[in-house]
Order: sequence, then C-alpha cells, then structure tokens
Amino acid sequence: MTTLARRKAGARSLTAVTWVVAILFVFPLLWLILTAFKQEADAYTDPPKLFFSPTFDQIANVLKGGFLPYLSNSAFVTVLSTLLVLILGIPAAYALSLAPVKKTSNALGFFLSTKMLPIVAAIIPLYIISQNTELLDTVWALVILYTSMNLPLAIWMMRSFFLEVPHEMIEAGRIDGATLPTLLRKIIMPVVAPGIAATALICVIFSWTEFFYAVNLTAARAGTVPVFLVGFITSEGLYWAQLSAAALLASLPVMIVGWIAQNHLVRGLSMGAVK
Repeated sequence: MTTLARRKAGARSLTAVTWVVAILFVFPLLWLILTAFKQEADAYTDPPKLFFSPTFDQIANVLKGGFLPYLSNSAFVTVLSTLLVLILGIPAAYALSLAPVKKTSNALGFFLSTKMLPIVAAIIPLYIISQNTELLDTVWALVILYTSMNLPLAIWMMRSFFLEVPHEMIEAGRIDGATLPTLLRKIIMPVVAPGIAATALICVIFSWTEFFYAVNLTAARAGTVPVFLVGFITSEGLYWAQLSAAALLASLPVMIVGWIAQNHLVRGLSMGAVK
C-alpha cells in the first residue's frame, strides 16, 4: 500500500470515528425530541418504538401547565444578568489587560477565588440576606446572584481576548487623538467582538441552566425553567413523554441562540490559538 493510499485510509477511518462520536453525542437529544412527540403509552414501550404517530398533545399540555411564566422569568434573569456582566466585565478586562493596574495578578487571583466557595456553603447566608432585603422569591435576587456568579469567569475570558489586540492599533488611535471611549468603540471592540460574543453565550448558558440558587431562593413568583422541570418528578412516577416535551421547550431557546451565535463562539474561543 502506498503512502497516499494509507493516508486516504486513515482519513476515512478518522471520518468514520468522528461520525460515530457525533452520533453518540447527539443521540440523547434526538431521543428526547422523539419522546416529546409520543403519547405516554408509546413512551413506555419495551423495546422502544421508533415508528409512531407523532402528536403535539404533550407540548400543548406543558404550555397549558404554566410553562410560560417560568420561561419569562428565565429569559428576564438571563438577559439582564448577562448584560450586567458585560457592562461590568468589559471595563475590568480592559483595565487588567491593555491598561494594567497595580497588582493585576492579585486582582485576578481574587476574581478566581470567588469561584472556589461551594454554593452549598453560601446558600444559608444568601437566603437570610434575601429574606431581610425582601428579595426572596424575586427575579432580582437571581439577577444579582447570576451576575456575581458569571462575572469572574467573564473577566478572565475577556481579558485573554483583549490581550490579543495589537498595541500598534491602540497607539495609532491615541496619536490620532482618540479618547478612551472612542478607542473602545471603534478600535478595540471590533477586534474582540467574537470573544465577547462567546463570553456572553457562555453566561447565557450558565444562567439559563442554573438550578441550585433558583430552587432554593424562589417558590411561586420567580421560578425559572429548571425549577419548572422539577415539578414533573412526582410520587406517582415520571411521565416521560410530558417531561421530554418540557425539556425540549426548555432547551430550545439556548439551542437557538447557540445555533445563531456558533460562528462567533468558534471564533471567540479560538482567538489567540494561532499566532
């Protein structure tokens, strides 16, 4: 076998392995989608049914069961907390990268240390503080917590993106008389935009899927989508088709956002990989 033939055979094998791995990763999602369009009787068959009459009954039941208020709470908390993270994190990342302050490493270490405390250890004081400030069972408590939860990670990520901005571009802008807001808006932001988009997407995913704070600090008025899904765990057992429909509706917003922003995500996460 020639070298070229061996390379082609290796490429085919690698492609086959890649397809197998991709199918394994996507299979749970495909099975979730299939189950969401089944009747409960079809969802419990053994062996499972691959061919059935699809129905929207389960999705309709989830929508009638009070899903939309939870969806609204999740959307509000996720969007607002992500915006606050970007508003606070971009200046901090700029200061720690392109305009380093004294003891930058200490500041970065402090940001990282805030992620070391297990959330289980902090839930009791957070509950008491929320109760005393009348924020218990409100979306504002989750906005504050999600912002503080995602901000350290966002600063670390965006700092690495800001470090990729050529200093020559910044110096040229300063020579032309550009002020700091102008530098950020017209020179720096276009360069780091993919990285900021990737950071925002990760913050959206973390906020949308966060469960522990939401289930402990909300009850009736400010529950989010993960809290809604827990309601399907009952003493009577699990209704697989209805639970799959609820999980599908809960996952759709994040999947749509990720699909739209996938190019920015790849570009952002690969910034600095090639010099």
